Amino acid sequence: MAQSVGGRCAADGHPRRTYAGVVTTTTNHSPLLDRHGAVPGEGLDAGVAAHYGDPMREQRLLEQGLAAVDLSHRGVVTVTGPDRRSWLHSMTTQSLTDLPPHTSTESLVLSPHGHVEHALHVLDDGTTTWLSVEPGTAPALVEWLDKMRFMLRVEVADVTDAYAVLGEPIGSESLPAELDSRGVIAWRDPWPELGADSAPYSEVEVHPATGRAWRELIVPRDRLVAEIGDRPLAGTWAAEAERVAAWRPRLGVDTDHRTIPHELDWLRTAVHLHKGCYRGQETIARVHNLGRPPRRLVFLHLDGSGHVLPDAGADLVTAPGERPVGRITSVARHVDDGPIALGVVKRNTPVDAALYAGEVAAAQTPIVAP
Repeated sequence: MAQSVGGRCAADGHPRRTYAGVVTTTTNHSPLLDRHGAVPGEGLDAGVAAHYGDPMREQRLLEQGLAAVDLSHRGVVTVTGPDRRSWLHSMTTQSLTDLPPHTSTESLVLSPHGHVEHALHVLDDGTTTWLSVEPGTAPALVEWLDKMRFMLRVEVADVTDAYAVLGEPIGSESLPAELDSRGVIAWRDPWPELGADSAPYSEVEVHPATGRAWRELIVPRDRLVAEIGDRPLAGTWAAEAERVAAWRPRLGVDTDHRTIPHELDWLRTAVHLHKGCYRGQETIARVHNLGRPPRRLVFLHLDGSGHVLPDAGADLVTAPGERPVGRITSVARHVDDGPIALGVVKRNTPVDAALYAGEVAAAQTPIVAP
């Protein structure tokens, strides 16, 4: 029986924490790194190109819908069997039981205390549920899912070695027939559109990502180069600049071991507020109904006059020498907006306070309302 968002529920298992913002690497070295000018990424984006020699031009090509981004370091997991959707529905934050074929959505796996452990890009093709996940997290996700199968008719597989992900700025509402005929899965990012029973934590009248067109193509890995063809490539630096400008949170970058979805405005696309019991639901309900998240996401314009930008993880203070009120989570150079960042600060940090990351001034725009 479905419970309301205000109901209580017992955790449906207590496996170890699988992912809490730990930087991981991938063993898949993309063949697209052999392209002229390719500069390998680092940290979470190791294994693919950060850029191909001109990240600003690459970002322009993304904005024009001309370029594709190599995301083949992402993990790909499949779930098959007649119980797959109801099973995933019972354990994650999104309503998945009646998900129509080729309908894209997003869901989260939470800890028993409501902290974000996995972010799932979800699409079901009618026989298989496809999950695209952050680099290096697929093995831990599969391990946890296997522990939760019990007697249900489901099979889980890490197919990262067989399938690769490409990103492109095309928000098609339906799966094109030519993609279907090639065995390509297309997941359309719902951000920032509000779900059927979700909630915004931002008070802006028009979200800066309104109309954003972005999707991931899951392609057979041995056809990765052929799927790109003669299209220009953009690196992860360009894609990250677009993501930061869209206020789009990313697991392992904008999260840590304490992150709850409310802090990042993640309820809007990843959480259904009146579905059945799942692990971490108590925190979702309590914070939404009775309180405020302890931290809030902010968008930052950075002072780039010194030509040196702070690193992700740098402390944010209201004045040099003061105690930190938060930290920078993502940093990018945007082709139009210049140096920008996302950060997480304490809820009670004044919205008009000047912020500093070291010697770099950071003008904040509140994303999650305090």
